[in-house]
Amino acid sequence: MSSWRSRSRQSNTSRISDEQINDLVSKLQMLLPETRTRNNDRVSSAKVLQETCNYIKNLHREVDDLSERLAELLETTDMSSSQAAIIRSLFM
Repeated sequence: MSSWRSRSRQSNTSRISDEQINDLVSKLQMLLPETRTRNNDRVSSAKVLQETCNYIKNLHREVDDLSERLAELLETTDMSSSQAAIIRSLFM
């Protein structure tokens, strides 16, 4: 059997259908705050994927900013204070 045939059979068994892709894109669209509000509007799959990437990048930035703010707060907090106890409880 040629290597082309074996690759072709392998790719056919692992291929995802257009319907599955459309379903996954719709699910992604529902997770995005920007596209959730315009649910009835048809948005291209490429647009949904681009907005998903942008949203994830923004979430990463937000996590980094919050981590930095938390580090600054911890530096200025007496670790034996009630504020420190509250902060510690948030991590549990």
